[in-house]
Amino acid sequence: MFTKEQNVFNILLGSVSEGVVVVDVNQTIVETNASADVMFGYEREEIIGQHLNVLIPSGYHGVHGNHFKGFMKEQEKRRMGHGRDIYGQRKDGSVFPVEAGLNPFALEGKHYVMALVIDISVRKEQELKIKELNSELEIKIERRTKELNDSVHQLKSVNEALQQENKRRIEAENKTKKALKREKELNDLKTKFLSLVSHEFKTPLSGILTSTMLLGKYKLSEQQEKRDKHLRTISEKVHYLNNILNDFLSVEKLELGKVDYNFSTFKISKVVNEVVYNANMLLKEGQQIKYPEQIEGLSLTQDEKIIEIALSNLINNAIKYSPDNTVIELQVNQDSASTVFKIIDNGMGIPKNDQKNIFNRYFRAENALLTNGTGIGLNIVKSHLENLGGQISFISEENKGSTFIITIPNHYKK
Repeated sequence: MFTKEQNVFNILLGSVSEGVVVVDVNQTIVETNASADVMFGYEREEIIGQHLNVLIPSGYHGVHGNHFKGFMKEQEKRRMGHGRDIYGQRKDGSVFPVEAGLNPFALEGKHYVMALVIDISVRKEQELKIKELNSELEIKIERRTKELNDSVHQLKSVNEALQQENKRRIEAENKTKKALKREKELNDLKTKFLSLVSHEFKTPLSGILTSTMLLGKYKLSEQQEKRDKHLRTISEKVHYLNNILNDFLSVEKLELGKVDYNFSTFKISKVVNEVVYNANMLLKEGQQIKYPEQIEGLSLTQDEKIIEIALSNLINNAIKYSPDNTVIELQVNQDSASTVFKIIDNGMGIPKNDQKNIFNRYFRAENALLTNGTGIGLNIVKSHLENLGGQISFISEENKGSTFIITIPNHYKK
């Protein structure tokens, strides 16, 4: 075939482990290498000049001819078969599976196709064995699955019985844990309560005792002012103790569900006026309460006393936790469904880490521990408002102040 550099060409072909078959445009075999000769069982002299069909089973001649023409037209490298099995035929007529890559090239103005052919008989045998093994495995899996299903069905009734028993055991454990937790909470509350009572009662009682002793020393008429001062102290301390006792009674009633609410329709301004009037007597030096605007026409159908208690608690707290010469603002807004009260102060605020516990009973924020208080007022307010279908929330930043927000339905619905 090739006259120039024939020795180099033969050396290159001989070094290729795949079978190499070169044909011209007429499918005449013009060159092979030793691997191809051994693969197909021919001597080189026997195969050169033969038509390519001698290497292809007769049943594939027609199909192969059409494919070859199409390939010569496109002149692109590609693998033969494209997903279908292809076969070669040896000199003795035996057929075997192959893979072939086609590579077109031109030399001295003539066109040729070089096919790289690989005998994949061993691979096909392995694939067949794997397929047979997979089939056997599927049968074994199916049989084993059936056996397991039978076992599962047999164990199902036993498992159901065990599950029921476990469920009863878990329920019993949960009840025990809840009881222990509740007992611990009660013990903690008792400890806090005793500590609270000891502190909150001891201080005002000491003040009452001191004022009572001093009253006995002021017997002259010109000492009436001093007597009045101590009488006011006694009155304030008694009033303070009375409020604490009322808070404790409210907690007990709320826990037992014995609170009876009295619903009526009332003017919001009536309640606000009462709350602000009483709060004015508690104001520190230079403090002011900013009265809400345009509330004369607003009404609520709720428990009037509870609304008054809630507003009083929040405004009194704002006064207590705000410094002198500050403003406590009360805002009221109402739409067709609900009324929103906002109490805004510029006080000490609530530390971020304490805010999640601020409505817990007996809880005092870290920065308020030195200020008188029981830590149950906000808890009571929250419980009452929720019983009335309302809610309470707040926004606060330490050293910048707090805004407490009450949202209550205009009409209570059972």
